Amino acid sequence: MALTLASALGAGLAAAPLHAYELYNQDDSVLNADFEAVFGVMHSQENYAQFGNRSAGSSSWREGYIKYGLSGSQGLGGAGSLYGAVNLLSSGTWGDGDAAGFTEGSERRTAVEDAYLGWRSGDLFPALGENGVDISGGRQKVVIGDGFLINGDSLNFGDVDLGDDFDRGGAYYIAARKAFDQTAVLRLGGEQGWRGDLMWLKSDNRAQAETELGIATLEHVAEPGTLGLTYIRGLDVNERYSSPFQAERDGMDTVSLRGAGGLGVDNLNLAFEYASQDKDSGREDAWYLEGSWTFADVPWVPTATYRYSRFSEAFDPLFYGFNRGYGTWFQGEVAANYAGPFNSNTQVHHVGLKATPMESLTVGALYFDFDTLDTDLGNLGGRELDLYAEWMVNDHLMISPVLGFYQPERSAETGGTQLGGDGTNVYSQLMFVTFF
Repeated sequence: MALTLASALGAGLAAAPLHAYELYNQDDSVLNADFEAVFGVMHSQENYAQFGNRSAGSSSWREGYIKYGLSGSQGLGGAGSLYGAVNLLSSGTWGDGDAAGFTEGSERRTAVEDAYLGWRSGDLFPALGENGVDISGGRQKVVIGDGFLINGDSLNFGDVDLGDDFDRGGAYYIAARKAFDQTAVLRLGGEQGWRGDLMWLKSDNRAQAETELGIATLEHVAEPGTLGLTYIRGLDVNERYSSPFQAERDGMDTVSLRGAGGLGVDNLNLAFEYASQDKDSGREDAWYLEGSWTFADVPWVPTATYRYSRFSEAFDPLFYGFNRGYGTWFQGEVAANYAGPFNSNTQVHHVGLKATPMESLTVGALYFDFDTLDTDLGNLGGRELDLYAEWMVNDHLMISPVLGFYQPERSAETGGTQLGGDGTNVYSQLMFVTFF
């Protein structure tokens, strides 16, 4: 079973969970027990100055969560089907807290994660394809495209003193909580041809200023590739929790054009996205171009990737997140999670190589070259090399070790974020993911 860490943690919108134990299945009635547990052990030889709560030296910590509950569906004869889920999530961080001080190591929380209900049309509207109308609402994860702008509400601060309570239960790196607090979603169209979405999302995440968004998408899905257009309107933010940067989300318009596919060429994959933002302070943009080639006739079937991405000085990356695997859209395990840049005011060259020595094992190497655009705002330039593996021990357990080497251009004392100097940081982590 070939599976990436991203797919092991689940993705998508209001779909039946990827990992579930079937409790009951008779006629058109299905009831599942959902279970997912993630635990990580992390060590960073260097710390980073994000909140003023870290000093020079190293940090060692652990993160984990357990997600558990019920999901199911009920057929309605010829009138489609109902589906839904209710899941709790218990999370925590132990030890020193993470290297950037997003967590302190004392976080513990249990709360509702998923609570949604939906209806799919089945074969009611043949012109729209099977389940061509899908309406859902409640607390759920929402993803658009490959997560460049919207990939769930995944920013998980801990018990760090920011003048107010931003604690979401810790587990910052593994992003334990991903569901938006309130959603209403209408999806039209099948798996091929034209399709679109209308969405309303409301975050209860104080680190995201409890942002409210309206979203419309239009896509064309065909064998050569997918082309998609997205419009995002900022409807509201909670000014009590917003930074000056986030305060501009109220009334902000973001439009993006994206595409992905092989253009009919075997072993080729191309992807791009261009996003333009109209903010009170001016217009910002971000974009990337990516190409990869799979050497299908070579042992271990290696895939080589090159990507260039650029995020303007005050671009707001919104709710981006971990989607296609390591490097999307957290570019660099150290840089994207602790040191910065955080998908703003930077350009990034990325080269990746991965291979599959056996069906259950994927190994890879990721290189990133970061250049800050406006160094008056600080210089977060640097280089990073990450080595990783994803081993499916069996159908219910994945183990993923990562070893990272991060070299910043500047220390915290000279305009960067790394405390105690600009030497190479050696970062290590070991992830355990178990599920039904």
